[in-house]
Amino acid sequence: RQSEHIERYNARLETLADRRLLYPCSCTRSDIRAALTAPQEGVAHQVYPGTCRGRPMSERREGDAIRLDLAAALELLAGDELAFTESGSAHAGRHLVDADHALRTIGDIVLGRKGDGIVAYFLASAFDDADQGISHVIRGEDLFDFTPVQVILQHLFGFPTPIYHHHPLIRDDAGKRLAKRDDARAIRTYRQDGATPEDVRRLVGL
Repeated sequence: RQSEHIERYNARLETLADRRLLYPCSCTRSDIRAALTAPQEGVAHQVYPGTCRGRPMSERREGDAIRLDLAAALELLAGDELAFTESGSAHAGRHLVDADHALRTIGDIVLGRKGDGIVAYFLASAFDDADQGISHVIRGEDLFDFTPVQVILQHLFGFPTPIYHHHPLIRDDAGKRLAKRDDARAIRTYRQDGATPEDVRRLVGL
C-alpha cells in the first residue's frame, strides 16, 4: 500500500529538493484560476502559471504544495532521450517527450504537500513501478497526456521506463466516465452482476 511508503516517497522528494527542482506553493485553486489569462471551460487540468516559482524550499510552510520546476528538470535532462513506448491502439508507437509541449500543457505539477504526508500519483506510481519491477503499465486513456511527467521523474531518479497501454475509459449507460470519486460502480460490482473477465476486458478495449 502506498501509505506504507510515505517516508520513502518523501526521501525522493528531498533528493529533488537538493537538486533545486522543487519549490513550495501556497496558491489556492482560485488563485491559479485568477492568474491564468484565458482559462478554458471544462478543462480538468489547468497549467500552473508559476506564481510561487521563485520561493526557495527553505520557506515552505505547513500546508504548502510542493511543485516540480518542470523547466529546470527538463534543462537538467537535456542530454537524455525522454521517450516511452505505447502499446494501446489509439496511440501505439514510440513517443518522444516534447519539452515545449510539456511546459505548455502540463507545467509545474504538484508532487506532494508538506504536513499531511500526501504525495501525488505521478511520484508514487513512478517509485512503485520501479520498486516492484513493473514492465508494463495498463491504465485509462485520460492519463496518456501526463505520461511525459512520469518519464521525466523516471529519468531524474534513474528508474527504467515501462511499456504503457492506455485503454478507453469505462463509461456508464449515459456515457459518463466511471470514477471512484463519483461513487461509480467498481469492477467487482460488474462481476457480481454476472460479467465475465472477457466482458470486463471488452469494457476497457483489451
